[in-house]
Amino acid sequence: MPTARESLLDAAGAALAGRPWSLVRMIDVAAVAGVSRQTLYNEFGTKDGLARALVRREADAYLAGVDRALREAGIEAVAEWTVTAAGSSALVRAVLTGCWGGRLPAPLPGGVPSSSTVPAQRRADGPLPGPGDLVRLVRERAAAALRSAGRPRAEADRLARDCELAVRLALSCLLAPVGEAGVTRLVRDALTHHRQRAG
Repeated sequence: MPTARESLLDAAGAALAGRPWSLVRMIDVAAVAGVSRQTLYNEFGTKDGLARALVRREADAYLAGVDRALREAGIEAVAEWTVTAAGSSALVRAVLTGCWGGRLPAPLPGGVPSSSTVPAQRRADGPLPGPGDLVRLVRERAAAALRSAGRPRAEADRLARDCELAVRLALSCLLAPVGEAGVTRLVRDALTHHRQRAG
């Protein structure tokens, strides 16, 4: 059974799918989640706090998908996952590209002030990740996963750079779709060429 926090984030996400964030009302989010409006405010403090938590959850879900793709299928699958995740979530697309449309919450990049009355464990503290942050996190996760799989450090670092290149290519495909060839083929060709040149 989901926690009140998860139910509220689910409700906020569903509300955002149907209308611009500026028209999403806290009372409606609370009602859909089956909790009081006071519970919503206790959990997130403000509508901006709710937006920050929603964006952070989407970014975390994207990174969990990166981990899964690396574990199950490798670097090309990370690129595919990037395009798929961005295609299915406007928030993931915005975090990955930095392009926040008028329908999205576009929370401020800074952290929640320490004077906030919301308990620290419930705030979305710290700056939200931007496109560069997510690419760096993907590279770090790839390097850590490859090292833990027993790859030598130099090889793991090289493959992590390849993973970064794959994600950057996938991000370019979000802005300029590749059509029938698909992101996997583009990434495979680019990585092959890159490896041949590095030689």
